[in-house]
Amino acid sequence: MACLSPSQLKKFQEDGFLLLEGFLTADECEAMQQRIGEIVAEMDVPLHCRTEFSTQEDEQLRTQGNTDYFLSSGDKVRFFFEKGVFNKKGNFLVPPEKSINKIGHALHAHDPVFRSVTHSPKVQALVRSLGLQLPVVVQSMYIFKQPHFGGEGGSITVSPHQDATFLYTEPLGRVLGVWIAIEDALLENGCLWFIPGSHTSGVSRRMIRAPEGSATSFLGSEPAWDNKLFVPLPVRRGGLVLIHGEVVHKSEQNLSDRSRQAYTFHLMEAAAGTVWSPENWPPLALCRLQPTTELPFPPLYI
Repeated sequence: MACLSPSQLKKFQEDGFLLLEGFLTADECEAMQQRIGEIVAEMDVPLHCRTEFSTQEDEQLRTQGNTDYFLSSGDKVRFFFEKGVFNKKGNFLVPPEKSINKIGHALHAHDPVFRSVTHSPKVQALVRSLGLQLPVVVQSMYIFKQPHFGGEGGSITVSPHQDATFLYTEPLGRVLGVWIAIEDALLENGCLWFIPGSHTSGVSRRMIRAPEGSATSFLGSEPAWDNKLFVPLPVRRGGLVLIHGEVVHKSEQNLSDRSRQAYTFHLMEAAAGTVWSPENWPPLALCRLQPTTELPFPPLYI
């Protein structure tokens, strides 16, 4: 079982992130890539839903925040595309498999391959060793990080952020990110970068939606983080990164000629009176991230 040692737990508590090399085997990674290839080959996205993806704050609020395809993706499987991949009529300018930024946000619920990875015995053992009593899965994404071109999830940087900006709980400290490298994530193709220890100072801003409608805004502002504080975290295929909900992290451009595919999901500790904000929106995409009648947040331990 993939339980954390006392020294690993201490390091995660001090840094706010932790790398576990070789968490998945090459065969397990290959199975996920094969399945995502089938999903992409079968995708059928209406022309009016072919909206390009961004994590730039102003562009998020202007476009995705008012697009139902994004807004309703919390309990579905949706396709999010890179910039510059469509002509004015919404037709592909590049091969469809090269156009996708990510697929989200409920792969863990609707696809058996990703459900089995998310709820695998070794993921459960890992999370138990962190002390989580009643973790639930709130979202999942498959990220492509396409080479050379695209929006922030592709070859452009993903701005420094805290996941709790979008996944807010009361009290804080109840959200955990699980990020798995399906391909090597190295300096040249856009690995993650972290500010060690930055999870101890709370949340600098929150994204919220209006009580009625789809309008969104930010409370607070993102500090001008000093780039010198960030440290890179290269991860070989199959490695897993635990990400505290308040640790500051980013990713740089993919300057290579290969993608940097990853599967990531977020958990919330639902025990001890945790309150999930009704205003929550997920990181790196705008959609209503709330449990629904059709898809309540599923318990991890099943």
